[in-house]
Amino acid sequence: MSPNQRLMVAVGLSILFFVVYTAIFPPKEKLDTQNPNNIVALKDAKKIEPTSTTTSSTDNTPSSVAKTASNDIVTVKADDFILTIDTLGRIASKELLQEKYNTKDNKHAQMIQKFATKPLFIRFMDEDLNKEAKRTPYTANVTTITLTKGEAKKVTLTQKLSKLTVTKELTFYDDGHYDATVKLSKEKRYFIYLGERPKVNKKEQMMAAVGALIYSDDNVLTIIQDGDMEGRKTFTGVQLIASFDQYTASIMYGFKKDTTILVERDADNNPLVYFDALPTMSFHGYIGPKNYDILKSIDPILVNTIEYGWFTFASKPLFAVLAYLHGIFGNWGWSIIALTILIRLILYPLTYKGMVSMQKMKAIAPKIKEIQAKYKSDPQRMNAAVMEMYKKHGANPLGGCLPMLLQIPVFFAIYRVLLNAEELQGAPWILWINDLSRMDPYFVLPILMGASMYFQQRMTPNNFTDPLQAKVFKFLPIIFTFFFMTFPSGLVLYWFVNNLFSMLQQFIVNQQFKNKEDLEKAIKNK
Repeated sequence: MSPNQRLMVAVGLSILFFVVYTAIFPPKEKLDTQNPNNIVALKDAKKIEPTSTTTSSTDNTPSSVAKTASNDIVTVKADDFILTIDTLGRIASKELLQEKYNTKDNKHAQMIQKFATKPLFIRFMDEDLNKEAKRTPYTANVTTITLTKGEAKKVTLTQKLSKLTVTKELTFYDDGHYDATVKLSKEKRYFIYLGERPKVNKKEQMMAAVGALIYSDDNVLTIIQDGDMEGRKTFTGVQLIASFDQYTASIMYGFKKDTTILVERDADNNPLVYFDALPTMSFHGYIGPKNYDILKSIDPILVNTIEYGWFTFASKPLFAVLAYLHGIFGNWGWSIIALTILIRLILYPLTYKGMVSMQKMKAIAPKIKEIQAKYKSDPQRMNAAVMEMYKKHGANPLGGCLPMLLQIPVFFAIYRVLLNAEELQGAPWILWINDLSRMDPYFVLPILMGASMYFQQRMTPNNFTDPLQAKVFKFLPIIFTFFFMTFPSGLVLYWFVNNLFSMLQQFIVNQQFKNKEDLEKAIKNK
């Protein structure tokens, strides 16, 4: 395979990887209703409370859920949210009041879905007790509490069953977290549910992970994305559990080491998380945006809910640098530009070496053609002569691929940062870019990015011998422009500025070789 072909293959593979990874999702398996364990999981996920397999089908209808879902007994108000608790002692809703979370029809975002398993839902192992708990509402010591900044207020919920009393003591804070203590008057085995994941962002962007995660005390993070859950998983030594979407999460943390965390699948193979509780069970929770500063101020362990998939090892430090730059510039757009410059400076020696190699390959291209013509009937001798020519002039046939290959992992790492950083949601840059987490509404940045890629291509030396390869290569800026049309404008801004610096670096290298050639000609003409 020739150097040009290798380059084309590398470009093609990078595009193919990008398309496949972002556009193809694993098919969802149908729930096997013949498996009794799956029937239990289905009931746990879709009903207000799980019941035995002999429960009548009328208890499973959406209308029965709706009646209880709308019956709230406590309202918690803060500057940034309104939270409600219903008659089953669950956190029934949480409305985000900040404008940047508003839906497309400009309504406040709702984190907890109306028809879903909700946080703090209790299921007893005793099915008769479950039936009674469904019919017996909780009472509360207050109906409304209002939180001011830095303030915390307590709510006590009580459910009196025939042979058991359940008490939930909940202390709410204005930053969105809460303390919970659940007490039973006598020992009964029961489970407390984390609740289904938020769905604030109705249309998750490509590569945005959603589902559940478990963070263990050995610093192991287990992520189970929606549609991927199979069977049942158990964990111990867990520091936190979370159900999350792109920008928000419902979290529970502060468990004892011997607490057993269980994860089962619902009818759509989505993870459903709950834990085996003690007669007196104390823990903490948080429901809200995955804002780094907020999570860290509540408890540093919570920042582990901000995950970046495969590229977490690179994305986490990149976000730390980006946040530091934001502290300097006060604007996320300028911080992205500064981060791009910093990355280019770090990669400069390697990209420079690759550009120099491409220039050398261009310079010796005529000599290579002469060798190929001279030894066309003897491929072995031809290859030896070509390799000798490369060695003599210090040229590397794969060197030109290096800048591109280096930027692929950096690109995906920064993509995950800009995709998952809640801080960029609603963050403006300049002029028409008023939300760096969303696509450019006028497609100006993608077009500029495509144009810069085109001019960078024109400046970059190539030695394509196949006209078809050259034509395909010329179409890459158009292909990438269409790719970037719907990408977050923050990512397009990064790639555009990256192209500008590539052009500048290429100009410097080209000028160096031109000056060298001019000097050699001047010496020869003397």
